[in-house]
Amino acid sequence: MPSGAIVVSRVGGFFSLCGDTLRALFRPPFQLQEFLQQIVFIASVSILPVIFVTIPFTIVVQFFIGQLLIEIGAVDLAGAGAGFAVISELGPFCAVLVVAGAGATAVCADLGSRKIREEIDAMAVLGVDPVQRLVVPRVLSFAIVSVGLFGLVSVVGLVGTFAFSSLVQGASPGLFVANLTLLINFTDFLVSLAKAALFGIAAGLVACYLGLNAKGGPKGVGDAVNQTVVFTLMTLIVINTLTTTVYLQLKGGA
Repeated sequence: MPSGAIVVSRVGGFFSLCGDTLRALFRPPFQLQEFLQQIVFIASVSILPVIFVTIPFTIVVQFFIGQLLIEIGAVDLAGAGAGFAVISELGPFCAVLVVAGAGATAVCADLGSRKIREEIDAMAVLGVDPVQRLVVPRVLSFAIVSVGLFGLVSVVGLVGTFAFSSLVQGASPGLFVANLTLLINFTDFLVSLAKAALFGIAAGLVACYLGLNAKGGPKGVGDAVNQTVVFTLMTLIVINTLTTTVYLQLKGGA
């Protein structure tokens, strides 16, 4: 099969899975136990990495923001820059960056292993819908965990930037806190929450699709896991660009 046809087939298969997942979401029974287990699993492999990624990531960004503000004599506005950077962009992106690298790869490996052991085919033969049984709980778990990690990243990022600006760059602690909401508002926070949820859903769908379509034995599962990271990040960049552009256009028009 030509490479172009393969790409079209895989993209079509991915969107087909998206449609099947949406339909299965509203069809009982809901796999509550699987859903809760996946939340615990994804959170357990993501919480510590997201903290270790957030601290240096946000501090480096705050360093450059602070240096610019020091040059123009406005270092006390560091809180405004930190609030905007952490809440608007770094929060949702750092959260799902870790989810994609830790949670999504683990889910892909799990489903891929089941696929090559023919467990997925056996479920279909027994009349059990693999999408409803396996995909829906995992996709919803990714969305919930991504939103929760966004909150954790926001807290850790703001505390880290506060400490760095106050102790290293000489910003006033009181003015830092007072200016946190200078460039953002509650609507921006809700949009970031929605972005985190969308990122999580996309990561879950990519991981499930590649896992359910793994071929070629253990090597095929390994290839699917590697592809999960790449394709998830590509999808997140597209979603982030689209949602941010649309929101800024609507915000500017209002």
